[in-house]
Formats: sequence, structure tokens, C-alpha cells
Amino acid sequence: MQNAVLDGGLADPARDAAHAFRAALDALSRPGSIRQIAGATAPAPCSAAAATLIVTLCDPTTPLYVAPSHDTEALRDWITFQTGAPFVAAKDAVFAIGTWGALAPLGAYSVGTPAYPDRAATLIVEVPTLEAEGAVLTGPGIESTARLNLAEVAAFQTNRAQFPLGLDFFFTCGARVAGLPRSTRVTEG
Repeated sequence: MQNAVLDGGLADPARDAAHAFRAALDALSRPGSIRQIAGATAPAPCSAAAATLIVTLCDPTTPLYVAPSHDTEALRDWITFQTGAPFVAAKDAVFAIGTWGALAPLGAYSVGTPAYPDRAATLIVEVPTLEAEGAVLTGPGIESTARLNLAEVAAFQTNRAQFPLGLDFFFTCGARVAGLPRSTRVTEG
């Protein structure tokens, strides 16, 4: 158990975090594009992509909600050792991790305020597959259209209707990540 907590961080933290941050930024800047992101290995059920996002984006000042699908003692211990991020309720989270169903309801998370839209939560959604098919995405960062297999469309349409407020999303599967910012319009594929 002790090794699982101590191991799994970034081998070369400065360089690996820079590469991971670039991949995360690229994923959000080009909604629907699927990028490789790896470097960290957390206890199950956390994917390499989600673990890498956590160690890259979280620190002791970043409140994190761990949804029931991922809420294990081993993962909490790993996150604490690797990042120091405090665990909070969904309403207080800057980041949240879990499966789509476990992260529901989306109304539990902060969407920011008119004065501070940047205070919205970002959800790291672990998915069984990540493919450029299904829902149609349009908006900033997309030349014409992109596609992404999403669990549902209505939730993202509701989220977009709140713009400039709203949630941002990373979808992770294995060592792959895709981003969906609140500015993206989503329609059925």
C-alpha cells in the first residue's frame, strides 16, 4: 500500500508536467480532438490520463471532489501525497473526477459568477471509450465540426446555454484525453 502512494508520480516533474499541461490546453483549445497524455500512474480505477491531469493541475490550493466511482482510500492517499489537494464536496470543487454517472448531478458544481466566470469547476470524466464519433461539436477552436462520443447531449446543451458561465470538461480513457469547454455547441450526431 505504501508503494502505491509513493509511486506513480511524474518521473521528470517539470518536463512531464509541461508536456501534460500542453496536451490539456490543446485538448480544451481544440474541442473534440483526442490527445495522448500520460506520465502518472494512480491506483485503480484512475486512468493514466486522469492521474496525469490531477498531478499537473492540482496542488494544495486546488479543491478536488472525488466522485463515488473513484472514492477509494488508495486513490485519496495517492492524490494527497502527489498533490496535497484538499478533498471537498462537489459544490466547492475546482476539479472533480469520476465517471459520468457518479459526477451527476451537474448542478452540484460551481459554474462561476458573472464577475468571475473563471471560478467554475472542471470535471475530469472517466469514460470506457473515447472516439471521434457521435455528438457534433461546433464553436471556438473547431474549424467546421468535430465529433466526440458523449454519454448524452442535453446536459452539454444546458451547460452551453449558461455561457459565459458553465462547466468545462476533460474526458479521459487510458492515456487519452479530449476537452469540451463551456463555449462548445453540442448537437446530436
